[in-house]
Amino acid sequence: MTALIIHGHFYQPPRENPWTGEVDVEPTAAPYHDWNERIHSECYGPNAFAHIGSDTAVVNNYRNISFNFGPTLLSWLAKHQRRTYDRILTADRESAAIHSGHGNAIAQAYGHAILPLCNQKDRLTQIRWGIEDFRFRFGRDPESLWLSETACNDETMSLLIEHDLRYVILAPEQAGRIRKRSDEPWITINPGAINTTQAYRYSHTDGSGRSIAVFFYHGGLARSIAFERALTSSRGLVDRFIQVAQGGAELVNVATDGETYGHHFKFGDLCLAHAVEIEAKEAGFWITNYGEYLDHHPPEFEVELSLGPLNEGSSWSCAHGVGRWIRDCGCHTGGEAGWNQQWREPLRLALNFLRDDAAKHFEDEGFGLFRDPWQARNEYIKVLLDENEWPTFLTQHQRRPLSDLETERARMLLEIQTDSLLMFTSCGWFFSDLAGIETIQIMRYAGRVIDLQTQLGFDTPTTKFLDLMSAARSNDPAKGNGAEIFWQFATSGGANNMLSPSLVG
Repeated sequence: MTALIIHGHFYQPPRENPWTGEVDVEPTAAPYHDWNERIHSECYGPNAFAHIGSDTAVVNNYRNISFNFGPTLLSWLAKHQRRTYDRILTADRESAAIHSGHGNAIAQAYGHAILPLCNQKDRLTQIRWGIEDFRFRFGRDPESLWLSETACNDETMSLLIEHDLRYVILAPEQAGRIRKRSDEPWITINPGAINTTQAYRYSHTDGSGRSIAVFFYHGGLARSIAFERALTSSRGLVDRFIQVAQGGAELVNVATDGETYGHHFKFGDLCLAHAVEIEAKEAGFWITNYGEYLDHHPPEFEVELSLGPLNEGSSWSCAHGVGRWIRDCGCHTGGEAGWNQQWREPLRLALNFLRDDAAKHFEDEGFGLFRDPWQARNEYIKVLLDENEWPTFLTQHQRRPLSDLETERARMLLEIQTDSLLMFTSCGWFFSDLAGIETIQIMRYAGRVIDLQTQLGFDTPTTKFLDLMSAARSNDPAKGNGAEIFWQFATSGGANNMLSPSLVG
């Protein structure tokens, strides 16, 4: 039987006001309060309870597909949509029971940062927080971790191996060279031409022989589902699976944004449910997930990755490697004729500067409070997931018994680091303009970093930060430059102005 694996990447950027912890009203999501509520109504909820016929039980799509949910989205679901949240967890347990112990859920890098563009410490924390969040929610170790925008480089892949992850899902364009045996020459793969009907082995760069399996999803299927209306017919969708499987393929696998199923395409959740629950099985497909598939089909070929034109890394949504999150590479979503994204580079430079300044203060004061400040940061996720863990966490990581004032400062230092990590959520660079709500959201995390450092009495170089931000300019002259937008919408005084009609209308 040909294995069929459909992966859904379910994710929303964190939308909470950093000062209140609550999501403010987002008028463009009307009639809903905010975009999380709207997309839940159109996608996350319907996929948990898909009705596909009067005589058929309600289908939990998460039980039939491989999936990941962004940790910050899961946190919101747990608080605001508990019925859907519980259904997601149940789907993983039930899928493990029918797939030889391999659950459908995989982890995700915590803050959806572009890992190849992170510094070494941030890359490590993003991965560790993603793994720990998964353990907390799903009650087991993850076999894989979804890379934000599938963005990766050799350093990122090696970290996944070092954390005992078993496989990773990448875009076909990210394959570079393959070979079957180590004594054979490498074969260069044309962009997108990798055979996606099998797994590959990627080896750690240290020569230790440690490795991770790589699955490259079928690019044509992904495009047809995401952009070419393949979800208008479940029969037509399964026919596409059959076409890919012709010739005796062992595997048909595809990955798209999970929001495709119901948010981007109305009733996509129903098409998915009918296709996988009924028609794909009738067509003879083995509905499985990557972990179970690997038990039966270990990789036979080794692979090296394409690292993009500037060797910065590669991704699934930028033809220029990872340029979309650092410069005006030409990739964008929406916008008006003549707009550019030249604001991306100065925005990243400004946030990198603020991150590095905050890291220096964290080390300078943190080494007097913690045994190892960076180890404490890597494990602080336990407190973010359960506030009751704070006393135990503090006992484990404090250098010595701390006074009440020192305890408060230690907590604020870790909160600064949390906001510093969230400043790099990828959506801040993805869209068309500096004044978009996603970009303002990451500015708000920067605003809270500055606010907390000021409260601690640090000499925060706000002037230098604003100078760097001023080099970023909105395509709409009325909205000004990055410094002006920051002061109006991303400081504690201006945070409630974020949703001004001038920005979201």
